[in-house]
Amino acid sequence: MTADDTLTVDDRGARQRLDRYLTERGSWGSRSRVQRLIGDGLVRVDGRLAKAGAILRAGQTIEVRVVAAPLPAGVEAEPIPLDVLYEDASLLVINKPPGLVVHPAPGHWRGTLVSALLYHWAGPRADLDPLRPGIVHRLDKDTSGVLLIAKDAATLAALGAQFRRREVDKQYLAFVWGQLRKQSGTIAAPIGRNPVHRKRMAVRRGGREAVTAFEVAERLEGVTLVRLFPKTGRTHQLRVHLAAIGHGIVGDAVYGRGRTRGGSVLIERQALHAERITFRHPRTGERLSFVAPLPEDLAALRRRCARAA
Repeated sequence: MTADDTLTVDDRGARQRLDRYLTERGSWGSRSRVQRLIGDGLVRVDGRLAKAGAILRAGQTIEVRVVAAPLPAGVEAEPIPLDVLYEDASLLVINKPPGLVVHPAPGHWRGTLVSALLYHWAGPRADLDPLRPGIVHRLDKDTSGVLLIAKDAATLAALGAQFRRREVDKQYLAFVWGQLRKQSGTIAAPIGRNPVHRKRMAVRRGGREAVTAFEVAERLEGVTLVRLFPKTGRTHQLRVHLAAIGHGIVGDAVYGRGRTRGGSVLIERQALHAERITFRHPRTGERLSFVAPLPEDLAALRRRCARAA
């Protein structure tokens, strides 16, 4: 399916980059998707192919030809149940269970959130990336909790802008090893790629700014339940920051010290849960907040550690 859009650059668009201008217009998805459209020769300025970094002038005509991308081989709709916290014509908020992979990738095409969305929506959305259909942010496979999804390109662009401006408030719960000395505080430590283990992240000089506020929710036997408020959104930020202060997340096999205590397994995955998200609805401007209740495996961990206390 192909659709053509034509627009004239207004005064606000003058002196802007082409890719940024189209992204801010909100009709073609994320900036990365806009850049792919430009790279694929589907965008013309005054009838000519243009580069993503082309600087625009007021009055120029932009033509965008959108071709619905086919689903990659192996990606298909699957009847994977979704725990829907909220849904309207523009967006979807779900409570993601632990163990559900968000994005398909080589070697893991099936059984993902994308396949669940394709089934829930009865097919792909023409204006959304088929591999990331409306997924504004992500959670690790073993992290549970609230996840926000856009249902069209305009909503995706608007929500993405809120994330970039740090207007979205996120709140997590984590069970960490040991007892934090402070009742509350802030971890401000830059995060970058681990120079030795390239699939991991690490606190390191020259990394990107990363800030996490925390407060103790409950002190248990050998474990602390903490509430986390990330101010930035770096890869593995919460896991890396907690490990850096000596209180790795229980069950985190990569950054923590494992999942066993006294020879017994406390939990089968990292004890991290996205508890709440608060944002402004792109259509109505209303401030919305959604909470995902503590899943049973984390509730069981809490009871077990409380009995030992």
